[in-house]
Amino acid sequence: MVHQYKLGGYNIVLDVFSGAVHAVDEVAYDAIALYETHTKDEIQTELSEKYADDGVTKEDIAEVLCDIEQLKADGKLFTEDVYADHAFDFKNRNTVIKALCLHVAHTCNLNCSYCFAAQGKYHGERALMSFETGKRALDFLVENSGTRKNLEVDFFGGEPLMNFEVVKQLVAYARSMEKEAGKNFRFTLTTNGVLLNDEVTEFANRECHNVVLSLDGRKEVHDRLRKTVNGEGSYDLIVPKFQDFVKKRGNRGYYVRGTYTKYNLDFTNDIFHMADLGFTELSMEPVVSAPDDPYALSEADLPTLYLQYEILAEEMLRRRREGHPFTFYHYMIDLTGGPCIYKRISGCGSGTEYLAVTPWGDLYPCHQFVGEEKYRLGDIWNGITNPAVQQEFKLCNAYAREDCRDCWAKLYCSGGCAANAYHATGSVTGVYELGCQLFKKRMECAIMLKVAEALDKAAEA
Repeated sequence: MVHQYKLGGYNIVLDVFSGAVHAVDEVAYDAIALYETHTKDEIQTELSEKYADDGVTKEDIAEVLCDIEQLKADGKLFTEDVYADHAFDFKNRNTVIKALCLHVAHTCNLNCSYCFAAQGKYHGERALMSFETGKRALDFLVENSGTRKNLEVDFFGGEPLMNFEVVKQLVAYARSMEKEAGKNFRFTLTTNGVLLNDEVTEFANRECHNVVLSLDGRKEVHDRLRKTVNGEGSYDLIVPKFQDFVKKRGNRGYYVRGTYTKYNLDFTNDIFHMADLGFTELSMEPVVSAPDDPYALSEADLPTLYLQYEILAEEMLRRRREGHPFTFYHYMIDLTGGPCIYKRISGCGSGTEYLAVTPWGDLYPCHQFVGEEKYRLGDIWNGITNPAVQQEFKLCNAYAREDCRDCWAKLYCSGGCAANAYHATGSVTGVYELGCQLFKKRMECAIMLKVAEALDKAAEA
């Protein structure tokens, strides 16, 4: 399978199953498009006539076709899908748990309108995780991690800093057993920033592998939906704290993560605003909500959003060339080294390798399923008592969805987010169509940036 598109002044050809990316001229671009449906003579005739004014001859086209044939022989163009027959073997694979999302606080000090967690309560009661429950969750992770050495733990909410004392106790407990257990814990903290202070900053910079800071961009955009419990905007409260935190952190190991909605379809201006505030590690996610929510995105917004992602890519390219780069999470791809094909097919591992733990110790496939009783997997004391759900999630891969069968992007999205699919279609193996279209656009932009980077380096050499 081959995917071709034009973006940023480049003619890009992606060979889907080898992962090879080619930046080609107009003649080669057209020849590749015709290669599987036309004879060589037909291609030579059609393209020599099309490019006659440019002096392109049939002999020139013949050379291009020879190059295409060589790339095909080398396994870099028109490669076959060798993974489809193996994808469903994943159902029978042995999995170990490598990551937990610890819901240390089902409560929050903000009242964000679009919060999927119902302002931190997850449609249930407000609660804080006890140290005893968190300690058992860490023991459960170690016991079920097999020979895996590196384990991931995300402190999540609600707002996890509302239970900061327990967070500190849990990190200390994990560190105390690392050597004996033969494990290495890597912690992530996701926070709205309201409770950031010197103590939290020092702790996070010492103990947390990554910190996610929630900010939606421009003041008027952020304050519209991210309000305090008193109805006030939170921008002025958190931005200085975030700037101080990132400075003390050395501008690494963090993301400033925003959500864009119908109210800010020009979300690139929010990303640029965050970059201008001094933040260089950025993420901006499309809101996922009920279609009748006033801030919900719709199919009619797609042309505007596509253009915004192109604007973002062009501006990132410009700033990088001027020596002022910033990272955008969804444009981070590795075209040379990974992820491995296992990961490309199986996806995030929710429900199998990654689980969420509630303040009471219940287990769910991920944080976005918490509160969905039919997806409760068990608990940290008795383990997985609902194996049918885990089997269902083992089949959440790029080949389990009929709509993904002929999609060029399936080895990049791995079939997409199971939670978004469930909330949009009622099935974890469904397809959240709006998110799918946005993902494909982001991947085109990300690949274009890699092409531009490679060509810039070649020109400098």
